[in-house]
Amino acid sequence: MTSLRLSCLIFCVSILQSCVSVPPSKPIDAIASQGLNQQHLNKLQAISQFSLQGRIGVQYDGRGFSGGLHWQHDATKDNVELFSPLGGQVAGIKKTAESVTLEDGNGNSVSADDVESLTQRILGWQLPLVGLADWSLGRPSSSKIDSIAWDDFGYLSSLKQDGWSIEYQNYSEQNGVFLPSKILLRSEKVYLKLLVEKWDNLSQP
Repeated sequence: MTSLRLSCLIFCVSILQSCVSVPPSKPIDAIASQGLNQQHLNKLQAISQFSLQGRIGVQYDGRGFSGGLHWQHDATKDNVELFSPLGGQVAGIKKTAESVTLEDGNGNSVSADDVESLTQRILGWQLPLVGLADWSLGRPSSSKIDSIAWDDFGYLSSLKQDGWSIEYQNYSEQNGVFLPSKILLRSEKVYLKLLVEKWDNLSQP
């Protein structure tokens, strides 16, 4: 009888244990993450100019380009220089409020209304310079946002805007603010990788 009761007791305990649900892992606090993102964006909004040096890789229409990039940006103008892997200048792009000009490595100069159509016509691929000025800093531009996501620290992890899907893979600290160091951008026809090796001349956040 004692043995039977003991068996029943063990059976009941095992049933009770099987009914106890394991508590789920604590979910990320979306509100806190959103707050961190807003704090980070507030710092980024104070940046109106920058210089960067890095490398750019482009795949388009079964072809590709990779090389160095020097870019100076402020609220009124851009100066972009593209270099071959050996260091020779492939193109220089100058954008002001009045004009956009591209000069190739042979000194030939061509002008257009915007950088996107100019680079498409001369280089064969589109450089989205208007949006890239914001995207390179890790913030959306002023146009419509199709989707956006950020990580636990409030830094952008992905963004869809103006026909481009942007993925952020690395950040580095620059003067107290974290800025992207590796960005992947995809459009319908272009895959672009931007590696930032050096930030400089940042307006203070």
